[in-house]
Amino acid sequence: MPRRNRPRPSKAARAGGARPDISRVLETGLRTESYAGGSWRVREVRGNTAGRTYVCPGCQQALESAIAHVVVWPADGLGDVADRRHWHATCWGARDRRPPQGSWR
Repeated sequence: MPRRNRPRPSKAARAGGARPDISRVLETGLRTESYAGGSWRVREVRGNTAGRTYVCPGCQQALESAIAHVVVWPADGLGDVADRRHWHATCWGARDRRPPQGSWR
């Protein structure tokens, strides 16, 4: 008898095709930290080839999208895309010892 080389369907697919919960995927690598009297959502971002340049609020230096950094936004859920800030990971880590220079909000 020949061997069957096709993968078998998963238990979820056999049980009626239940769709996976994508909220678990969207929350991957996301953490909440406190700073300046508020809660902030923080996500580490790998470098990419988008070619964008941001200004880090911690040091006011250029932050190329090609290097790894963190993206920070208010955790209250009232902000939008315009409230996200891209920080150097070291600047975000030193935010209590070295407060942001200039206006970043």
